[in-house]
Amino acid sequence: MDSWFGRLGLRAESPRARSRKSAKDLPVDRVSIEEMAPDAGAVLGQAAYLQLGWFEALSRAASAAPDLAAKESLSAAAGRVLAKHTALTEELARRSLDATAAMSPYREQVDRFLEEAEGADWYEALCSIYLTSGLLDDFFARLAAGVRDGGCAISEIIARPDGTDGIVELLTEGMSRNPLLSSRLAVWGRRLVGDTLLVARSALPTHEENAERRIEPVLTELMAEHTRRMDRLGLTA
Repeated sequence: MDSWFGRLGLRAESPRARSRKSAKDLPVDRVSIEEMAPDAGAVLGQAAYLQLGWFEALSRAASAAPDLAAKESLSAAAGRVLAKHTALTEELARRSLDATAAMSPYREQVDRFLEEAEGADWYEALCSIYLTSGLLDDFFARLAAGVRDGGCAISEIIARPDGTDGIVELLTEGMSRNPLLSSRLAVWGRRLVGDTLLVARSALPTHEENAERRIEPVLTELMAEHTRRMDRLGLTA
């Protein structure tokens, strides 16, 4: 697994998803991410703070939107993301865990990640929200499913639709008006992958023997999903 991140680096420019066939050929000792029994507080804390960060990013994007339709779309998405954040903090409360204390260990890392992923303009910011939230929601939904006592409920919350599919329409419209935007967003989308996977890597249970190596097929699937999101934008992953 170290080879994954070694190849990608912090600012990977052109990662490629491996084929499904190669994933099937992996040694049988590898397990699904759901089998790792992660700590509920850690998963909920990091996932909840990520949702809060995307809510803030969507709110900024809505404020800077060039027209009312875009503002409404992004505001609706922000509301859905905030609802996911609230549901995750309620899960923390159900476990008698303080939400602020659970999120605090991840604040510095997530804030740095979101700042670096913000992009140079409104379009790059939208591209970042769509791609990074999609990839990390996929990852945390799978990871949360392994939490003892209510893991499936946590996974369902994270996997809820958040309205960011509306970003596809906004970006597509922008690229139709400015063809040069497509190539810039394609490069930007590829650059985001390395940092986003590092956030996922940081959430892996450290007590699991060979945890990173054993979930390489999961990361292969995440990369495949990232490629599909890029395809929806008409971009090359």
